[in-house]
Amino acid sequence: MDQGSFDSRNRFASESVSSAQDDRVKKDALREQREREAAYRKFILELYHATPVSGHVWLHGVKAGRMVHVGAVDAPVTRADVNAIAAEVWKAAGKGPDSPQRPAVDVLGWEFALEINETAKEIAAQARVDAAFKKIPREVLEKKAVEQGDVQFFELGALSVDAKIKKRELTLKLSDFVIPLDDVPAEVRSAIKHWSQMVDYWAVDWDFKDDTFHNQWQSYRTRKNPKLELSVKHEYLDPGKYTVMIKVIDILGNDTTKTLNVEVT
Repeated sequence: MDQGSFDSRNRFASESVSSAQDDRVKKDALREQREREAAYRKFILELYHATPVSGHVWLHGVKAGRMVHVGAVDAPVTRADVNAIAAEVWKAAGKGPDSPQRPAVDVLGWEFALEINETAKEIAAQARVDAAFKKIPREVLEKKAVEQGDVQFFELGALSVDAKIKKRELTLKLSDFVIPLDDVPAEVRSAIKHWSQMVDYWAVDWDFKDDTFHNQWQSYRTRKNPKLELSVKHEYLDPGKYTVMIKVIDILGNDTTKTLNVEVT
């Protein structure tokens, strides 16, 4: 064997070993990632008092006859996610010891796509699935709150806003706001006489660019003036099409958003 052939074989062998090592590293990294994701979902399910289930892609647990989906840490729950979840819930219903007898699901998430509580409920209803959307609270990151069991998952609210445009002046008015009363403490619930009392404060971004919400106007309660303004006017300097985002923070500390598209002449 000449030296050139010997060197070529050594190089080939070395490259094969290196490639095998790379594949092993990738497989180890993938396995570790899956183990972290499984541990995270198990942790959230325990706090939600749900029982973990296996054999599904989008469904991770079951509680009180309802399937449970745990949203990712680094991505919001989207309409596409809801479509996939609803399809899997319908297939799973009544087909196993860990499956509910009716198609119902609680979708837990850190963040949700804009207005998903309204649009996603429509999607779920079309798929004949009873869906509830609940925010994973930041308290799960607090060791003391977890140990004391002070972690509550609140359902997203539904916001209605009336908008009137006259030339370059836009008028917004909150017309309704609903959060599940079961989430509100009994002593607070008994004192609520009007839906607006469930709103802590609200804010508006008059020119939302599909990125960061810019608080350009807000109305909040104070001890001196506990009454909340329910309408506001804004005059645009330039004509054009604008996206307006309204954000409401309720008395439980959760936020609900709504976007409107307006055209200023």
